[in-house]
Amino acid sequence: MAVAGRKPAASGQTRHRVKPSADWVEVQNVPYAGDVPELPEQRTVLTRDGQTSVEMQPMTRRWWESVTRMPHCVLWTESDWMFALSTATVADAAFCGIASAATELRNREKVMGTTVEYRRDLRIKYVDVPVKEKPAEVANIADYRDL
Repeated sequence: MAVAGRKPAASGQTRHRVKPSADWVEVQNVPYAGDVPELPEQRTVLTRDGQTSVEMQPMTRRWWESVTRMPHCVLWTESDWMFALSTATVADAAFCGIASAATELRNREKVMGTTVEYRRDLRIKYVDVPVKEKPAEVANIADYRDL
């Protein structure tokens, strides 16, 4: 859930007298490569005659691929992944042209932090991976001593 109040500055350079109620979470800017639940092939749609199965849209599969590679997925628990899966079915309905699903998708994407603005609201910041410098080569002093 987004933190109440003014949106935080992205740079973090602004100084205030009051300490913020929530700190930034820094996540290394590396695509997530861990375990991901499999997207179902079909979703169930209620009709006047009962239920029917509809195949997932190609756009939904592309959406799922991009969501599951977000770097802050490393913070997600099993319940977060279940929320993401149910959001995929909402996304599929939105991609089929259901307007109410589009509104719900926007709300769910905000909770998931899919855009820069949504991540700022959640106080998630991507940081570059620190580059490990190779230690300086040190000459062996024994090579220079007269024996």
